Amino acid sequence: MSGHSHWSGIKYKKAANDAKRGKMWSKIARMIIVSAKAGGGDPAQNLSLRYAIDKGKAANMPKDTIEKAIKKGTGELGAVNYEEVLYEGYAPGGIAIMADGLTDNRSRTAPEIKKIFERRGGSLGATGCVNWMFSKKGLITVRSDAIAEDDLMEIALAAGADDMQNTGPVYEITCAATAYEQLRKALQDKKIPTEVAEISMVAQNMVPVRNAETAKKILGLMEELEDHDDVQNVYANFDIPDEILEAAED
Repeated sequence: MSGHSHWSGIKYKKAANDAKRGKMWSKIARMIIVSAKAGGGDPAQNLSLRYAIDKGKAANMPKDTIEKAIKKGTGELGAVNYEEVLYEGYAPGGIAIMADGLTDNRSRTAPEIKKIFERRGGSLGATGCVNWMFSKKGLITVRSDAIAEDDLMEIALAAGADDMQNTGPVYEITCAATAYEQLRKALQDKKIPTEVAEISMVAQNMVPVRNAETAKKILGLMEELEDHDDVQNVYANFDIPDEILEAAED
């Protein structure tokens, strides 16, 4: 499976337990705060805020928690300052990794991220070392048993999708980031359930992983980075076949 859709699927499954859900809410709250601070507290006029609120609703985030985060962003509940950060590096097997985050203390976060890379057999690289391998895109996955492939393809292309692939368990649809809202709404209007729906950094080329031990190390690094409080998203360019993935998860 490709790194983007597969990792997103793992991430959302893990978020089902209460501890992970609480951590996800905290990360989304930061996203809402930053979006509201940059573009105002009205989601009708602030697309990034609307996206963050939708993400909160999808994670069953309480309405009052969302509203509180908006007020923190607009300054109604005091000033909160988060800085956007991006860390780039490599996982075992030469897999490119990017982790973006929001931190109130860059001097604390950077060495902690470096330590995670090193502890998991990877290495933190210089700014720009892997960023060029990824493109910002809308990413939506639909279970392959939810709708016929041709029917979904027709709907997706009409709504602005630029690619759709059948990966087995899911159809993976990608689009330009600017077409994401339109595509998501088109699927919603047709009552087509989605597994993953997000704006993501999608790798232009995937690197195959043929060894279960290497796959386990890659996923371990991804998980620990994702678990860090200051990290919002983790992206990679791995392609792990299902049989290797099953062996890695045993």
